Amino acid sequence: MPKTWYEGPFLGNAYLGSGIYAEPGRNAVRFNVQHSEVQDHRPEHGALFGLARLPIGYFTLEPVGTITGVDWRLRLQDAELTGTVTTDAGTLTLRALVHNSRSVMAVEIEASAGERDFGWVFHPAVAISPRAASRPLPAGYAANPPAQLGEYDGVHAAVQPLTAGGQHVTAWRESARGPRRTLYVNVAHSHPATTALGRALKAVRDAAVLDYEALAATHRPWWHAYYRKSFLSLPDARMQSFYWIQLYKTAAAARADAPPMATCGPWLEPTPWPNTWWNLNVQLEYWLIHGSNHLELDAVTRSLGEYRQTLSDEILVESYRADSAGIARTTDARLRNGAGNPADASGYPCGIPGQDPPSPEVGNLTWALHNVWLSYRHTMDIAILRDVLFPLLRKAVNYYLHFLTPGPDGRLHLPATYSPEYGGSGSSGNSPDTNYDLMLLRWGCLTLLDSSERLGVADPLADRWREVLRKLTPYPTDENGLMIGATVPFAKSHRHYSHLLAIYPLYEITWEDPAQRELIETSLDHWVSFEGALQGYTFTGAASISAGMGRGDQALAYLGELMSRFIQANTMYRESGPVIETPLSAAQSLHDMVCQSWGGVIRVFPAVPAAWPDLAVHDFRTQGAFLLSASRQAGRTRWVALRSEAGEPCVVRHGIEGAVDVRDGDGRPLPYEETAPGTIRIDLPRHARAVITARGDDPDLVVAPVPAAPAARWGLPA
Repeated sequence: MPKTWYEGPFLGNAYLGSGIYAEPGRNAVRFNVQHSEVQDHRPEHGALFGLARLPIGYFTLEPVGTITGVDWRLRLQDAELTGTVTTDAGTLTLRALVHNSRSVMAVEIEASAGERDFGWVFHPAVAISPRAASRPLPAGYAANPPAQLGEYDGVHAAVQPLTAGGQHVTAWRESARGPRRTLYVNVAHSHPATTALGRALKAVRDAAVLDYEALAATHRPWWHAYYRKSFLSLPDARMQSFYWIQLYKTAAAARADAPPMATCGPWLEPTPWPNTWWNLNVQLEYWLIHGSNHLELDAVTRSLGEYRQTLSDEILVESYRADSAGIARTTDARLRNGAGNPADASGYPCGIPGQDPPSPEVGNLTWALHNVWLSYRHTMDIAILRDVLFPLLRKAVNYYLHFLTPGPDGRLHLPATYSPEYGGSGSSGNSPDTNYDLMLLRWGCLTLLDSSERLGVADPLADRWREVLRKLTPYPTDENGLMIGATVPFAKSHRHYSHLLAIYPLYEITWEDPAQRELIETSLDHWVSFEGALQGYTFTGAASISAGMGRGDQALAYLGELMSRFIQANTMYRESGPVIETPLSAAQSLHDMVCQSWGGVIRVFPAVPAAWPDLAVHDFRTQGAFLLSASRQAGRTRWVALRSEAGEPCVVRHGIEGAVDVRDGDGRPLPYEETAPGTIRIDLPRHARAVITARGDDPDLVVAPVPAAPAARWGLPA
């Protein structure tokens, strides 16, 4: 029997989420009920209390007899939990799902004779920020009133009124059909209106007219189509399984129209992190959507575009708001922070650098916009560039320009800012010219110039951006590589790689430049040499940096450290509470080993470990809006196929030894130019396809799973 969140199965559709495990101290099974939109609305108490996610409650499945065991399977393909609960009185056979589009949880139970009197009980939670368990409440904080239980024409509901106005409602009904009983559950949230009750009751009534199988028939097709959008097969069965679970987890936690993922996704367990974190977590959570071809999950681009005014309004300095934008370390689903709240300075609102406390993390919005840039580059959707990336990045860079000043050396310098999260919440992470901010500012200016050229915009700030690129002070370094900032060396164990962003993921300092190799290797080795504060995403970052160095064995070793030290039985991760970004970023590390497309070059199998002689990918999305398929057999790349969606320049480092043939989708030869050994440029119009093989080779262009030895499954027993 799973005893904790980290052991049990989990269901979700980015809004409604449920984790299933033993009810502590009781003979029952807990089905948590949580929702990504349910939060408090009191900005005066800050992002971590007044705007925090709120717990909703849970159901307990209460059998007649004493539970003696379970036999469950989380079926990824169908996004359903199936199996049995065995007791000393009989058996409960169950099926459960959180419906993809209806946002209804349905749990069907068929009981043996001795278990026909099993029951369901709902337990409403106290509607208070989970952070209250580890931090004192802010002065003047008043608790939300208790939930009100009632019945409404056969539908039960727990109505949770909110002190700030509005409500969230959990509604449920149980229906019997022959030997089967099905529980239907919906959660709705409204603020400031009190319309959630009516919506929740209607959702349950509409769903309850359908039996479980009828609901599942409209739920499964979305998931089946989802998994077929891309394919990755590798010969490590446990890592292979881990990868597909991350694709399931991401779709259970993210949709473009849903709130950006909080640190725990739609599931909310006891945690000091009850909101959305923008200084690393959000960025890592969404990286894998690009290569896996799942832009339908991109809530970052949508939310930054939708709440762009909030990104200016939340800046503390009123005179900056007209032309600048920023995002605090922590926000609610609408990107609010409760600017200036002194109750919890770790919210890090956007203020004036050089002041302490708190020194702001100036670069968070710019880094988040790098994710938007990735979505643009992987789709070449001009609307993303024109409507979201360019106008917001312009404001994010303007925020820097307000306090970028010339020094006596003729260089442009930044005052003291904070490098996440070096030194905790104190001042030891504050430094002039932090690499976190210098790297993001340089990337921002480069991207604005490139974007304005592509958009045909003669921007009046273009000369200022060029001046920044000419005069910006170099990145501070010492004998140990890249520093935190000009006055702070990297001198202790630290989980973030904020000081290394130019190496990864910005790819400004690259292994392909021999002059940079010593700096990259020294910085990486020094960063991971300090034990103590290293966490799971330390190892995913190190794996991706190693992949950028072409060192597949080293990348795999770092992922092995992650798996053995941090990843839990159900592939979740904890860091003082549930945190979702690390396992999802491990899937991106696998992507970085299989394909890299930064800098205008598609690199096929750039960092494959020796233990992976066979690999297969299909419809892997790359920058430039190409869909890549490729096969590696017995340690050799046999064929590479690319389909262009946008007609962008196609430069590919194919990894095939010797001379190559290039043909179109009908087998006709295509002209190409070799730009470097093993790298070719193909004129590939929009919707056209190219297939690259060794000269004279005619491999079977079949995409299929590669052979893999059996390995331990995820789940229990571990």
